[in-house]
Amino acid sequence: MSEHPIHNGHPARSEPTEHVSHPQHPTLERHCDVAVIGGSAAGLAAVLQISRQRRGVVVVDDGTPRNAPAAHMHGYLGHEGIAPGELMEAGREEVRRHGAEVLAGRVVGVRRRDDGRFRLDLTGGHALVARRVLAATGLSDELPAIDGVAEAWGRGVIHCPFCHGFEVRDQRLVQIVTHPMGLHPTPLFRHLTDRLTVVLHDPTGLDEGVVEALAASGVTVERSQASRVLSGPDGEVSGVELGDGRVLEADAVVVGSQFKARADVLTGVGLTTTPHPTGAGDVLAVDPRGETAVPGIYAAGNVTDPSLQVLPSAAQGSQVGAMIAFSLAEEDLRAAVRHSGEEADWDHRYGGSDRAWSVNPNGTLVHEVTPLAPGRALDVGTGEGADALWLAEHAWKVTATDISGNALARVRVEAERRGLDVNLVHGDANDPAPFGAETFDLVSLQYGSFKRTPDQRGLRSLLAAVAPGGMLLVVHHDFTPLRDPVDVATQTRMYDPEAFVGVDEIAAALTADPGTWDVETHETRPRPPGAASTHHVSDVVLRATRRTV
Repeated sequence: MSEHPIHNGHPARSEPTEHVSHPQHPTLERHCDVAVIGGSAAGLAAVLQISRQRRGVVVVDDGTPRNAPAAHMHGYLGHEGIAPGELMEAGREEVRRHGAEVLAGRVVGVRRRDDGRFRLDLTGGHALVARRVLAATGLSDELPAIDGVAEAWGRGVIHCPFCHGFEVRDQRLVQIVTHPMGLHPTPLFRHLTDRLTVVLHDPTGLDEGVVEALAASGVTVERSQASRVLSGPDGEVSGVELGDGRVLEADAVVVGSQFKARADVLTGVGLTTTPHPTGAGDVLAVDPRGETAVPGIYAAGNVTDPSLQVLPSAAQGSQVGAMIAFSLAEEDLRAAVRHSGEEADWDHRYGGSDRAWSVNPNGTLVHEVTPLAPGRALDVGTGEGADALWLAEHAWKVTATDISGNALARVRVEAERRGLDVNLVHGDANDPAPFGAETFDLVSLQYGSFKRTPDQRGLRSLLAAVAPGGMLLVVHHDFTPLRDPVDVATQTRMYDPEAFVGVDEIAAALTADPGTWDVETHETRPRPPGAASTHHVSDVVLRATRRTV
């Protein structure tokens, strides 16, 4: 609820921070209940389960899903034929509505801390600390060294009869067999088309009985190496050239891949992959709950089973997410606590001895409030309290709230030092009745951050706190720069604004109720001087008054 660490010009850690490669990005360490590596179907399905159990979840995704080359996704009930990216965007919106964050970035290593939690090192020098880790990293397809295969992979060159078979039914198919498991899907393709040719590029280890059965059933079998996959002027696959120079015409080519589980980032906790029974690659072994050999680290999706399409990957992720939620709940029950990952993140931020922000009140607050007659004020997400203390010094009766007890302790000390009376409330805007039954002449949300919920509980409580004739003043950073792509190889974006209630969402709620609210200002302005951060230069300011009748 206080200003988020990504917007601060100072590091979020209490210890000194080096700015080597990216001085404009302060190095941050954030805390959560569950860190998820990979934001595709398995990862997001798990996140939805966990976040709906009121756990703090942060996803780190580098944008390299296995099915990235494919234009369409098949076999997913209710979503047949849509683009993979369309499903992922819908999934991200769903988890963000429940407060989960999806960060563009990359995990470079995981290790266990002395306190039993896990530290995930991220590009840009940042870190996540989590009680549980879910690896939904998928796998990499290792393609045979045949010219033209990689260029057409996922389009004219396919491997799965369930993913792409229906679309190539009755067409000319050439299947290039490069390893012993290569003939496994061949009977399925034979049923999809009567124009199938099988090229035994590498017959080592093949079951000759299967080869003979295919030939006897009418399938053309070529005992020759394939030299390259041909494409026409339009980029579509047109055939396969064999080692002897002959060309087999084709509308699509079938090639099986070897596969490698993306699990290298887990070597720091002692996890390694195991060979898959087919001999075609490796996987990360898990138990029926989805937990690896390292307690607290789970895995789901293709990293555990290469045969899973998108739908079963999501189903497995959903199940593993539930198991993670159970493990956290059982641990909290034994400790007799109700742990909040969100509160832990903010408490870490304010846990050191150094101030996180400047001692100055926000300039826009001062500008907008100075002409007003003092009354009752609510400062939501007060942080270290500079705004609340300024209001109290100017004769306002102030209630200040924050999710962080450490932040409120700082406000209490400073208020006592100045001899000011500030009513401090420890809680989150998403709590039931977070601001009590009182209403206020001024409700101020200065760079505040509270998570979204489908029922907009926090937003409704914020608006309900404004008394008739009172002012709502919301100031937030202009997030336009965060819409620019980030190079995940060098930097992780440590804040996901889409997971938080933003100024535009608040403005939409106000304009949807014109009989109650008079929106006086909703604009972008240069940020006033005196702030701690320097890399944010513009603010979005929203000022509205609740009508008296």
